[in-house]
Amino acid sequence: MGKWLMIVALLASPLAAAERIDGTIRVKDGDTLEVAGRSVRLHGIDAPESDQMCGAGGNGPLWACGAWVTSEVRARFQGARADCAVVDTDRYGRAVARCMVDGQDMGRVLVREGLAFAYRRYSMDYDLDEKSAVVEGRGLHGADVTLPADFRAFRRDLPAVSAGVAPDGCTIKGNISSDGKRIYHVPGQDWYSRTRIDTAKGERWFCSETEARDAGWRRARR
Repeated sequence: MGKWLMIVALLASPLAAAERIDGTIRVKDGDTLEVAGRSVRLHGIDAPESDQMCGAGGNGPLWACGAWVTSEVRARFQGARADCAVVDTDRYGRAVARCMVDGQDMGRVLVREGLAFAYRRYSMDYDLDEKSAVVEGRGLHGADVTLPADFRAFRRDLPAVSAGVAPDGCTIKGNISSDGKRIYHVPGQDWYSRTRIDTAKGERWFCSETEARDAGWRRARR
């Protein structure tokens, strides 16, 4: 009996309560904050990486969707006060938490506004919020966007090239074919992962499609 009373007492004690982080928000990217000196990853959502480019699957130009989302999140929450309930710690040592600002769940706000996706691998909390954003075409759902998890997987699998790692945000490959044609490939296109860049041949990386076209390259057909 004494053993069970001890267990009940421990569960009812502050030690058993969820850890809380309370403080001013500094936005690091679309789903990562710094609160009271702690790095906090918002639970249940996934936003584009800060250097992620989008639009590879469509006919329009690439655009910096990751930087745009980070800017939008900063406009809404930078400097605000957050009350975060920690639910886990990720492999990078960040506190994974649900954060409330002025009575609103930050994760829910970001998913509803189309600035982040419901991260269903870890939580279904925001499933309906994302579906609503998709129907309304809000934010990222009004554009051609690769899911952040797919972008990270693609980047991990990207083979090393003789020119080394591409500069941050400059992932467009400017290839020169055997007959001298200058063709650029954007992430997500069929031949992107198989294209190798050899700077000794005059091939190069570009940071935008405009830069590639201005330099005399044309976009690959697929």
